Amino acid sequence: MTHVDLDDMQALLVAEKDQLEEELASHGRKTGGDWQGSSTEVKASSADFTEIADQIEELATNVPIVEELEKRYREVTAALKRIDDGNYGKCEVCGKEIPADRLEANPAATTCIEHAE
Repeated sequence: MTHVDLDDMQALLVAEKDQLEEELASHGRKTGGDWQGSSTEVKASSADFTEIADQIEELATNVPIVEELEKRYREVTAALKRIDDGNYGKCEVCGKEIPADRLEANPAATTCIEHAE
């Protein structure tokens, strides 16, 4: 098995985390510890029905996007924590090393191919 360079994996994960934070901020806002989909603010007093409908449509589009981005964000931050804890690259099911090619394809992978969902 090819050895995985932890510094390289950490750099990839940090870059992906930064990108995810930017994407999350463009589609939602952070409230508490979680992200929520949002839309542009429209003043109710000056809004017409078209603006309100557009805002609702934007919100309906952003909510599932934010949910997927936040899921990946949690996976990436968990992988960074595993690096810090010294558990990175081990299958959470069987404890064997995750192959390098799998980690290179998905640096946040938590299982070997055999135990992948």
